[in-house]
Amino acid sequence: MKRLSLLAAGLLSACAVGPNYERPATPQAAAGTFVDPGTTKVSTGAVEGEWWHLFRDPVLDRLVVDALAHNTDIRVAAANLRRVRAVLSEARNQRLPTTDLSARYTRQRVGAGSSQIPGVQSQEFDFFQVGFDAGYQVDLFGGVSRSIEAARGDVAAAQAGLDAARIAIAAETARTYAQACSFAAQAAVARETAALQEQTLGLTRRLLEAGRGTQRDVDQTLVLAENARAQVPLFEAERRAALYALATLTGRPPEETDAAAAQCTVPPQVTGLIPVGDGAALLARRPDVRQAERTLAADTARVGVATAALYPSIRLLGSVSLGAQDIGDLAKKDSFSFSLGPLISWSFPNMGQARSRLRQAEATAEGSLATFDGTVLTALREVEQALARYSGEIERNVALRRAEAAASNAARIAGLRFSAGRDTLLQRIDAERDRAGARAALAQSNAALAEAQVALFNALGGGWENAPAAQRREPVATN
Repeated sequence: MKRLSLLAAGLLSACAVGPNYERPATPQAAAGTFVDPGTTKVSTGAVEGEWWHLFRDPVLDRLVVDALAHNTDIRVAAANLRRVRAVLSEARNQRLPTTDLSARYTRQRVGAGSSQIPGVQSQEFDFFQVGFDAGYQVDLFGGVSRSIEAARGDVAAAQAGLDAARIAIAAETARTYAQACSFAAQAAVARETAALQEQTLGLTRRLLEAGRGTQRDVDQTLVLAENARAQVPLFEAERRAALYALATLTGRPPEETDAAAAQCTVPPQVTGLIPVGDGAALLARRPDVRQAERTLAADTARVGVATAALYPSIRLLGSVSLGAQDIGDLAKKDSFSFSLGPLISWSFPNMGQARSRLRQAEATAEGSLATFDGTVLTALREVEQALARYSGEIERNVALRRAEAAASNAARIAGLRFSAGRDTLLQRIDAERDRAGARAALAQSNAALAEAQVALFNALGGGWENAPAAQRREPVATN
C-alpha cells in the first residue's frame, strides 16, 4: 500500500517540461480599418461568407459548389486532415497501457552435454505457454502530454489547410469562369469590329472601281479588317481553354465542359459595394493565418517533447504466464508465473543526441514564429493590394466606358460626314480604328474588373465556412 501511495504521489506531481504556448501578438494597427484609399469603393460591413452569390450568377454559384465538393486538391487536403486525426488518436493512446497476448508451443530437446549433472541423458519434451504482458508509460515529465498537444496543433493546422484549399479553389473557379465569359465577350467585340471593317473595305473597293479612291485606301482598310478578324480565333481558343480548366476544377475530365458556362458572353461583376470588414476580422477569418498559428503551437509543444527526452523514462511492466509440458497442466497452480516492476531508462550521461534534437525543435519553433508573423503581414498586404487594384480598375473602367461611347459616336458621325462628302475616307478609317481600339480596351477592362473583384474576395479569406464535404466524382460510364 505504501508503494502504491508513493507511485500515486509521483504521478500527481508530474509536470510537463518545455515552454507553455502563448499565442503571439499581432501589430495593433492590423486590427483597424484598411488604409488604401480604395476602401471608398467598398463597405466596412461583415464579409460575405459565400461571396460568389454577390455576382448574382446562378451558373457561377453551381460551379463553385461543384468545385468545393469534387476538386482533387480539396480532396487531398481532406485526406491529410483524416491522416493527422489518426496521428492524434495514436498520440492519445500513449496514455493507455500497452498489452500483448501470446501463446506458443515448442518441441525442445536438451542435450546431455548441456547438463552439469553426471549421468543425465538428453531429453525431448513439449512445452506449452500462454502469457499476457502489459506496460504503462509514466508521463512524469510530460513527454506524452506534449506529444498529444503537438498532434492537436497539427489537426487544427490541417483543418485550416483544408479551409485554405477551399478558398483558393472557389476563387480559381470564379476567376476561370469570368475568364471564359470575358474571352467570349472579347471575341464578340472582335467579330463585330471585323464586320464593320468589312463594310468599310467593301466601300473603299467600290470607290476604287468608281475612280474615287486609291489602292492605298483599300490596303489600309484591309489591314484593319484582317487585324480584327485575326483576334477572333485567339479569343475563342482562350475561351475553350478556360472551359477545359473549369471542368478540371470541378473534378471532371476536360472534354466534359459545362454547357451553361460555354454560353456565357458577359463576365460577372458585383455592382454594389463589397463588404471587407476590418483587419481584426480578417486575421481571425483567414485560414492561412490560423494554419500558421496552429503550426507554431504544435512546434512549441514538440520542444517539450524533446525536453522530456533529457529526463529518465519510466515504464511499469507486468506479465503473467502459464507454462507446462502438457497442455492439460496449464490450469494447475504450478504452471503460473508472473513479474511486476518498473523499468527506468536514461541516456545519461551521453545526452548529445537528445540535446541536438532539442536544439532542432527550438529552431523549428523559431522558424514557425517567423512564418506566422510573415503570414499575418502577407494577409494584410494582399488585401491592401487587392483594394488598390480594384479601385484603380474601377476608375479605369469608368474612363474607358466614356472613351468607348465617344469613339462610337465619333465613328458614327464620321460615317455620316463621309457619306455626305464632307470627310475623307482616311478620316473615316481613323474613326473606325479609334472605335475598334476603344471597344477592345473596354472589353479587356471588364475582364480585369471581374478578376480584381475575385482577387479581393480571395484575399479576404471567406468562403470555407459552409463548404460541402469533399468526395470523389464517379466517372461517367461510356458505351
